[in-house]
Amino acid sequence: MLRYIYGHDLNNHAMLARSMFRDRADQFRTRLGWEVQVDAQGEERDEYDALDPLYVIWEMPDGRHGGSMRFLPTTGPVMVNDVFLELAGGVPVCSPLIWECTRFCLSRKAGGSVAGALTLGGVEIMRNFHLRHFAGVFDRRMVRVYRGLGFCPEVIGSSGEGRERICLGLWEYSPEVYLRVAAKVGIAPELSQLWFDRAFGGVAASPALPLTA
Repeated sequence: MLRYIYGHDLNNHAMLARSMFRDRADQFRTRLGWEVQVDAQGEERDEYDALDPLYVIWEMPDGRHGGSMRFLPTTGPVMVNDVFLELAGGVPVCSPLIWECTRFCLSRKAGGSVAGALTLGGVEIMRNFHLRHFAGVFDRRMVRVYRGLGFCPEVIGSSGEGRERICLGLWEYSPEVYLRVAAKVGIAPELSQLWFDRAFGGVAASPALPLTA
């Protein structure tokens, strides 16, 4: 199931959080070879984790992390402006209607549907928070994922060639996108909304809808 958890609440989900940061270390340092900071507990964190971001996390049946993404509003410090400003032509992305998505991570144990479920969670944030776009930097390995979900970004700028090529993209929300992604990943919109409501104090859980998928 999807969890929506702000940084200040991660202590209430200790095993889920710990396994998320360890999976991030495994993916970004071990598998991708990025120069990231990993602490003595084997957890990968950066300065943006200290800014109380909103995490969307796929929780496995055993309570551990299956996949996650991190979101911050572009009205504050974000990587697209602090690290990748050249991809936007030197013009900062800054709007209350645009949030940044970073640290897309999948556990080695994640099933094939987790990436799609996380994408739906991102679209759910856009829908409920009335956002127009997400901004994010991605590499070529993600293009196939976005295409398969029917949710491809508008490329704003790019750098590098071949396997080293990275792009800054903007993903635009529409009701059609929401329904299309939900259909692609096989999660009913009602269930997706229920997961969101459980995190943010919306509609009470209905016994007619399962809480896992």
